[in-house]
Amino acid sequence: MKKLLASTALIAAIALPAFAQETLDPNAVSGGNITVTYKDDVATLDPAIGYDWQNWSMIKSLFDGLMDYEPGTTTLRPGLAESYEISEDGLTFTFHLRPGVKFHNGRDMVAEDVKYSLDRVTNPATQSPGAGFFGAIAGYDAITSGEADTLAGVTVVDSATVEIKLSRPDATFLHVMALNFASVVPSEAVDAANGDFGKMPVGTGAFKLGDWTIGQKLVFEKNADYWRAGLPYLDTVTFEVGQEPIVALLRLQNGEVDVPGDGIPPAKFQEVMGDPAQAARVIEGGQLQTGYITLNVTTPPLDDVNVRKAINMAINKDRITQLINNRAVPATQPLPPSMPGYTEGYAGYAYDVEAAKALLAEAGLADGFDTELYVMNTDPNPRIAQAIQQDLAAIGVNASIQSLAQANVIEAGGAGTAPMIWSGGMAWIADFPDPSNFFGPILGCAGAEEGGWNWSKFCNAEIDAEATAADSMIDPADPARMQMWSDVYMKVMEEAPWVPVFNEQRYTMKSERMGGADALYVDPVSIPVNYDYVYVTE
Repeated sequence: MKKLLASTALIAAIALPAFAQETLDPNAVSGGNITVTYKDDVATLDPAIGYDWQNWSMIKSLFDGLMDYEPGTTTLRPGLAESYEISEDGLTFTFHLRPGVKFHNGRDMVAEDVKYSLDRVTNPATQSPGAGFFGAIAGYDAITSGEADTLAGVTVVDSATVEIKLSRPDATFLHVMALNFASVVPSEAVDAANGDFGKMPVGTGAFKLGDWTIGQKLVFEKNADYWRAGLPYLDTVTFEVGQEPIVALLRLQNGEVDVPGDGIPPAKFQEVMGDPAQAARVIEGGQLQTGYITLNVTTPPLDDVNVRKAINMAINKDRITQLINNRAVPATQPLPPSMPGYTEGYAGYAYDVEAAKALLAEAGLADGFDTELYVMNTDPNPRIAQAIQQDLAAIGVNASIQSLAQANVIEAGGAGTAPMIWSGGMAWIADFPDPSNFFGPILGCAGAEEGGWNWSKFCNAEIDAEATAADSMIDPADPARMQMWSDVYMKVMEEAPWVPVFNEQRYTMKSERMGGADALYVDPVSIPVNYDYVYVTE
């Protein structure tokens, strides 16, 4: 996996105002439609809410934030902000907005929209799973507690300038402003949607929603007024839902599909890679990913750390990795090996059935117990869940499998009603290349709130404070900061709210007519595909 670091881009930004430059592909052809398939329908296109593999890149194509990334990379660049400055103490960010940007409804985007959007995503009424990312903004605690309905730290200087003051330095703040959650939305469109903005999205992005036939398809249409001149290249993108991955692969082979959104079915992987013609259309990319089992620490007997450690010891990670054709390496900790802050040499919990039984006996559960394991119903996840079920049965834990659509698993995880979840198909892929991103939303107290992505509901105030201290350093690459993050994750592993299972590589396919750099199809930010920059050659 490629090592991705944020430090160079951020240090440069601190030193100088930043300006966006656009480089168009000289080989690009404008026009045409592509067809992308998914098994499940899309839950939402609201950037404050959407937070899964399926809708992430869709939302990125509909909306923009103040910051963005160079396509196919994790290198920061300005987005709706034409330039910005950061104070020497790292507490004040001044963003100068790009002139002439229009929402899909035709209205000019102004600074008041930025403030509205940040107030909205942090307001508890929105129930955004990403609200905790903005915790460093002054006034965050007041708005989340209901004492205020606006962020005190966000000030509209004039229609083209926004000032954001932090209550503490945040080494990741520019990355946070590039997240989907920081997308700028128009208040009148949110109000008009009457609670259904996720089905009626209006942004400033390269595409706008043209049609959504629930259970069948979504059609994105080119935004003719897009502020990045010459983009997007495509006229439309059609997302067909309800397509089984194996059927999608057959349709790709027949020239009817351009990108199978759910990837190459594991059962067909060897066949595809063994055919030179098909293998030539496969793109492999490294990713900052960890697949894991969440253990709900608020649900007995998973509230006992010895029970959680026993489950860690019961899982045969090598066997699970084999189920996906060894397209991954067994994981020992929440961070993937290529992420800064990863603890080298840490072995994690070894696969040891007898030791696991002994821990259960120590917890008064020598005869085991019954529980439930939730899983997304797209292959190979049900097969992985069955392997986990078999491993648990060997120590007396009887886990009934709840195989559901992605949205239903996410709902159960956010509500805290799922004792155990295999995260496959929803496994954590870094929103940005910094160790903090694997903590706050999925292991921190903020993410443990209802609707959040911390499905283990793990909340340790002491560890949270250490994580906050690590992010309160101005230089994101400070070795001392990386050591602090290493310490945080080692303390997490002592509490065992997860079973880290594997770190996976990404493989995707495209039709012969698809153009654009390979990196766009395994984009580390616009996961899984950067639709704004791909094109068709015929």
